[in-house]
Amino acid sequence: MKKYLAILFLFALQALQALQAQVEFKATPSRTKIGINEKLRVEFSMNKDGDNFNPPSFQGFNVSGPGQSISNSWINGKTSFSKAYTYVLVPKAKGTFTVGQATIEIDGTVYKTVPFKITVGDAVANPNPQPQPQRYDPFDPFDPFGQRRQQQEQAEQAARAANPNDGIHLVAEVQNTNPYVNQPVNVVYKLYVSPNSSVLQFAEKTSPKYNDFWSQIEVVDGQHMKVEQGTYNGKPYRYVVVRKAVLYPQKAGKLKLEPLIDELIVEVPSGKTDFFGRPFMTQTKTSTSTGTNYINVKPLPENGKPADFSGAVGNFDFQVTPDKTTSKNGESIQLTVSVSGKGNLKLFNLPKPEVPAALETYDPEHKENVQTPLTGMVGSIADVYTIVPGSKGKYPIKPLTFSWFDPATGKYHTKTSEEIMIDVLNVPESVAEAHKAQSAKHEVKPTETFRYIATETTLRSQEADDFYGSTLFYVLLVAPFAFIPVIVLARKKKEAYDSDVVGSKIRTNNKLAKKYLTAAKKQLGSKEPFYLALEKALHNFLKAKLRIETSELSRDNIRELLLSRNASPETVDAFSRIMDGCEFARYAPSSDTAMQQDYDSAVSVITSLEKQVS
Repeated sequence: MKKYLAILFLFALQALQALQAQVEFKATPSRTKIGINEKLRVEFSMNKDGDNFNPPSFQGFNVSGPGQSISNSWINGKTSFSKAYTYVLVPKAKGTFTVGQATIEIDGTVYKTVPFKITVGDAVANPNPQPQPQRYDPFDPFDPFGQRRQQQEQAEQAARAANPNDGIHLVAEVQNTNPYVNQPVNVVYKLYVSPNSSVLQFAEKTSPKYNDFWSQIEVVDGQHMKVEQGTYNGKPYRYVVVRKAVLYPQKAGKLKLEPLIDELIVEVPSGKTDFFGRPFMTQTKTSTSTGTNYINVKPLPENGKPADFSGAVGNFDFQVTPDKTTSKNGESIQLTVSVSGKGNLKLFNLPKPEVPAALETYDPEHKENVQTPLTGMVGSIADVYTIVPGSKGKYPIKPLTFSWFDPATGKYHTKTSEEIMIDVLNVPESVAEAHKAQSAKHEVKPTETFRYIATETTLRSQEADDFYGSTLFYVLLVAPFAFIPVIVLARKKKEAYDSDVVGSKIRTNNKLAKKYLTAAKKQLGSKEPFYLALEKALHNFLKAKLRIETSELSRDNIRELLLSRNASPETVDAFSRIMDGCEFARYAPSSDTAMQQDYDSAVSVITSLEKQVS
C-alpha cells in the first residue's frame, strides 16, 4: 500500500512541475473604458523567452512603444523568468475598438493572446490619475542594497512616461452654477501644473460653443499669461489662466457647458538614465480637458412680474430727459431715454415714448457705453429721439415705465418717469403749413348732416317698352353662343396651365415669397418670427427665379447660379449679407431699427435681382 502511495506522490509532483513549467503568453490592458483625452497601457507578457513577436494593428489608436522589460529571479533554488512588451495607446475617436491577437514563437510553437475590446467615451476632467508610489527607506534592513527603492523610482518614471497628463489638470471654475435667466455666470479656465511636471507649450484644440448662452469671451495670449502659485486638491500647484468667459443663460433648465480641450507638449522620462542614474527627458504630445460642466438655470418668477417687463435682469436706474422743454422758431428737441447700472444691458429694449401728433418724432439713435468684466455687463444704454414741433402750443409726453428683475433681492422693480410738458412758442409758417398738409392726408371728414336741394331731376317715364323683342332681349339670346369659342379657348389654356409643372412650382414659390415677405413686415418688432419669415421669403424667391429645388439651396451654388444669370457681384454680395444677417440675428439682440433696415435691404435686393437675372 505504501509503495502505491509513493508512486502516486511522484506522479503528482511531476504533474505539478509540468504545470509550473507551462508557457503563458497574455495581453493585459490597464483599462478597458477611457475618455477621448486619456491614454492606456497594454502589456504583452510571457513567462518564457521567445522570438518573432508580432503585435496587433491597434486600429483606432495612435501607438507609441514598445517598451521592453525582462526580469529573472532565483528564490529558494527555483528560477523564474518574465518578459513584457508595453505599448501606450492614444484614441483617435470615440467608439468601441477591438485589439486583436498578438503572436510570439516560443520553442518552435506559436502562441496567441486573446482579443479584447476598449470603449472610448467623452473627455474627462482628470485623465489617467496615477497613484503616488510609496517611498522606501534605502537603509531598510530588509532591503540593504536599495533595490526596492530603485524599482519604485523606475516604476514612477515609467508611470510618468505612460501618462504624460500626470500632475496636469485643466479646470473650468464656474462661480455661479445656479443663476437666474439672464444673470451673469463667469467661468475662468485654469491650467494647473504640479512641481514635478513640465509643460513646454499648449494651445486650444477644441473650444466650447456656449449653446443657449449669450457670451463674452477673452482668450489670454501667451504674452499676458502670468504663472501664479495655488493649490489643487489641497496640494501646491502652479497655474495660468488661459481663458475667461462671461455667460448669460437665455433659458431655464439644466444647461450643458461644453468642455475645453487643450493640446500640450510636455516633458516625460525617456526610460534611459545617465551614469549617475538620473533619467533622460523627452518631449511628447498629449491633451487634457475640463470635462463637461452643468449649470442649473432658474426661471424668472411669474409672481409679481410687471406687464411691461422686457427681460431686464440686474440693478438699474431709469431716466427720461429732454435737452429742453421750450421750443422757439421750430427748434428740434432731443429726448433721451436711458438705463444705467449693472445687468444684461445689451439684451433688452428700452420703452418708447408716446408723443402727440403735433410733434413729429424720428427713429431713435441708439447709444451704448457698456463694459463686460468677469462680474458682468456694467454701463449705460440710451435711445435719443429727435422731436420737431409742427404747430404752436403745449404738448405733454406721457410718463414712461421701465421694469427689471433684481437677482440680489429676488424681486421685480418698476420706475416711472415724470410727465414732460413741451411748450412750443412758435413755428415758421412754412413748417406749420407742411405739417397741416401732412395731417390733412390722414384727416377723416365727418358725415354730412344737411344736403343742398337737388337742381336736376332723375325722373323716368311710366310708359316703358316690353322686354320681349327689345335689343337687350336679342343680345342676351345670342350671347351664350358667342361665348362658346371663348370658353373652349379658356379651357384649353387652363389645361395647358395646369399641366405646366415647372411653371406651377415657380408660381407657387412666387406666391410663397410674397406671402412670407408680407408676414415679415407684420412681424417687425418680434425678432425670431421676423427673421424666420424673411429668410423663407428669400429662399422661395430664389427657388422661383432660378428654378431650383430646396436641396440645391447651398450658398456656393446660389452664388454661381446668380452670377451666371447676369446678376451683378455687388447684388449677390448684398444677398449673401442679408442671409448671414438672418442667421446671426436669431441668436443675437436686435432692435426695431435694425429689423426695419434688414427688411428694406431685402426688398431692395429682391427688386435688383428681379431686374438683373434673366
